[in-house]
Amino acid sequence: MRSTLLLLAFVCMAMAVSAQNGSKLPPLDKSPMDMSYYPVNYPILRIQPNKPTEPLIARVIYSRPSKSGRKVFGELVEDGKVWRLGANEATEIEFYRDVKIGGKTVKKGRYTLYALESAAKWTVIINKDTDVWGAFKYDAGKDVARIDCPVIKTPDITESFTMVFEKVTDKSINLVMDWDDVQVKMPISW
Repeated sequence: MRSTLLLLAFVCMAMAVSAQNGSKLPPLDKSPMDMSYYPVNYPILRIQPNKPTEPLIARVIYSRPSKSGRKVFGELVEDGKVWRLGANEATEIEFYRDVKIGGKTVKKGRYTLYALESAAKWTVIINKDTDVWGAFKYDAGKDVARIDCPVIKTPDITESFTMVFEKVTDKSINLVMDWDDVQVKMPISW
């Protein structure tokens, strides 16, 4: 009986050590993933006593690269080359209703966002190919819409790429993108 208990204890300890060694967590990503909603903080608003008064319109999921002392535009993000609007996986946007972007109707659904960057404007691209890494397999044939958005120079430096929604009117918002000394706003209406 004693030897059986000792054997059982030894087996349990060996399994515990094996489980600890086999489940090593990956290191933290240098470009953490983030998410923005419109209405802003929609999931939190849903649990508040006063429910949101505005309907859910959009959500964007993206990774946030940092400037880290590098020259961002023209080098890290190359002029005229398709960029995934962030880092790691291509940025995804989900619309919870049909919207208009650049005069074109974009149906309710989930899409990938890309951009062609230049000093004067970004051409923001909405593409139907989702769950992709970077822009390595970007297929222009799957574009749903393209919109030219002017570049606004900002006095402050934004260290990490940031995307948020801002309300413009009761029927329109902007997807605001900030990084380094640049801000771009993509208008969305419904």
